[in-house]
Amino acid sequence: MKLAVLKERRSGEARVAATPESVKKLKALGIDILVESGAGAGARISDNDFEAAGAVVTPDAGQMLAEADIVLSVRGPGEAEIAAMKKGAVLACLLAPHTEKDAIAKLAGKGVTAFAMEFVPRISRAQAMDVLSSQANLAGYKAVIDAAATFGRAMPMMMTAAGTIAPARVFIMGVGVAGLQSLEGGVEILGGQVDAGVRALGHHLGDGAALVVGDAGVGGRRRWAAARARRGGGGSRRRRRASGGRRCRSSRASFSRTRRMGPTTTCEKRCGNF
Repeated sequence: MKLAVLKERRSGEARVAATPESVKKLKALGIDILVESGAGAGARISDNDFEAAGAVVTPDAGQMLAEADIVLSVRGPGEAEIAAMKKGAVLACLLAPHTEKDAIAKLAGKGVTAFAMEFVPRISRAQAMDVLSSQANLAGYKAVIDAAATFGRAMPMMMTAAGTIAPARVFIMGVGVAGLQSLEGGVEILGGQVDAGVRALGHHLGDGAALVVGDAGVGGRRRWAAARARRGGGGSRRRRRASGGRRCRSSRASFSRTRRMGPTTTCEKRCGNF
């Protein structure tokens, strides 16, 4: 069985569908790997790296596709690549079938079995194939890096001879996979100051929520209190003060109050309730 790895031809696409590590694993299964020359250039992977892993590097994409039983690429193939594929071949890539209908029709007419990787169910058993979450995770991190470069100032609080530079305040639209990575893997690492109450909101509300990252002030406490009221949390403020701590609705265990604007870390980790 032969497996072909295509070079990406779309403008700005630097990814590659295989790495030397994955080539070694596929070779161990008895599969012959064909890699188009220059396929890994955008990802800083040379042809020599692929050859060292056991792949055969070829400059002739047409001949490679004519021989391949399985074709891997990041984005969908173009007309020339589809025409070169043999009948009965298997294709796995991001196909965007709702918008790339002409390409889907051509693949069907060619007799190619195509798997749109963005349609793989997002369940635990298929997590290793979840291309949407993995790329959103990277996009969230890269968004903060690009924003920091455009910002032109320091992200954390800095003491200088000219005075103190306040920490950057960041507004993240949505706290799904990309938003949470922007917060935890980007803003916090670079030193942006996080509103504790709204940060807790992000962890509990999930996709579609708007998250403000900034210094923890009165606004953050109000937003956290409003969200808590919508979720039915709380109880009497007098009872909470009498108990000496916040009360978790699930375990009914009392936890000491660390900050006014949000739930305690212990309670968040134990049950996820305010």
